[in-house]
Amino acid sequence: MSHSVEHVLIVGAGLAGLRTAEELRHAGYDGELTLLGDEDRAPYDRPPLSKQFVRGELDDTALRPAEFFQEMRIGLRLGVAATGVDTGARQVTLSDGSTLGYDRLVIATGLRPRRIPSFPQARGVHVLRTHDDAAGLREHLGTAQRAVVIGAGFIGCELTASFRARGVDVVLVEPQPTPLAAALGEQIGALVARMHREEGVDVRCGVGVEALLTTHDAANDVPAQANTTGDSAPEETAVRGVRLSDGSVVDADLVVVGVGSVPVTDWLAESGIPLAAPADGGGVLTDEVGRTGVDGVWAVGDVAAWRLGTGRNRRVEHWTNAGEQAKTLAYALLGVDHPAAVHVPYVWSDQYNVKIQVLGSPGLADEVRIIEDQGRKFLAHLFRAGTLVAVVGAGMTGKVMKMRAQLAGAQPVS
Repeated sequence: MSHSVEHVLIVGAGLAGLRTAEELRHAGYDGELTLLGDEDRAPYDRPPLSKQFVRGELDDTALRPAEFFQEMRIGLRLGVAATGVDTGARQVTLSDGSTLGYDRLVIATGLRPRRIPSFPQARGVHVLRTHDDAAGLREHLGTAQRAVVIGAGFIGCELTASFRARGVDVVLVEPQPTPLAAALGEQIGALVARMHREEGVDVRCGVGVEALLTTHDAANDVPAQANTTGDSAPEETAVRGVRLSDGSVVDADLVVVGVGSVPVTDWLAESGIPLAAPADGGGVLTDEVGRTGVDGVWAVGDVAAWRLGTGRNRRVEHWTNAGEQAKTLAYALLGVDHPAAVHVPYVWSDQYNVKIQVLGSPGLADEVRIIEDQGRKFLAHLFRAGTLVAVVGAGMTGKVMKMRAQLAGAQPVS
């Protein structure tokens, strides 16, 4: 029996949640619409946090002005997190003890950064996900001289470039053979490593981090014990370096941990809403339009493991994907037809004034051809069984984007 839609509750006030609210209004939804966020801040843009914001070149990262939410009749409930959901009663429990009812629930809770459990709490150790994370990092960057960035994914590489722009010495540590190896493969990762080395970065690949060294343990040069009491670190405990798995010690007064993120689904543990296994990337399992196996519950964005054209469920952590999914979900939730679009995954990363662009799915490739290599600028085509599956370029915007149609058509390329 269908349930009328009078109130849509979107849990998660990031890009995906905001876009879903907008698309519901554009699709003609006229009922109550609530956007719930666990931060005190209205929806903001995350990509600038590792770049212009952390460098002090940009302060305002808001996605929409305050009056927008009034005009669109989107209720903002900020500074409170969802802690559970009763899907039978259609009710979400909140961290302040209150509850919110819904007719349709959209889960858009995104990700939280992985931390290294053995690391003690110490001043100078950062992760980057939220605006507050970035603000703390920006403040510290003003006095930092030597940084260690652990993890050379997109965030790690972007922060490394930002730190170099501020004159900080950087050691970039990555267990994989090259930066961005997991995302783009080793051949392209080697080109990225070359760019960072040209900027004076000490890139150390194929090595992990064994311990964090702090001022607290400086006398005997042993790693501090993990703080298991939950108390905040004493003021005098600050990071002074890291010991790597090859035995080397790197001095640092700033350490950033960028070792990936996990979907925020712990609040769904008792809900019966199907979740993907952690080994498969975790997240909320949905069909190809964002509908979960529980009536009235949907999921969108980084937290959502949508069923793709391949028949497999996978989370896609791309900025552009959030908007595309939001539009698809909004129309499907309202039962309104809209033309199906052919979506080609797209992600970009700005490093040292070079835009690295990725179209398609590099992870599917079994062959990489470097089409052009001009040092800072390069272009690569990635194939699977002779069919183009991805294009990666640095400083080659036009040449990358003109391949979108061929990727959409999955035609063999000579």
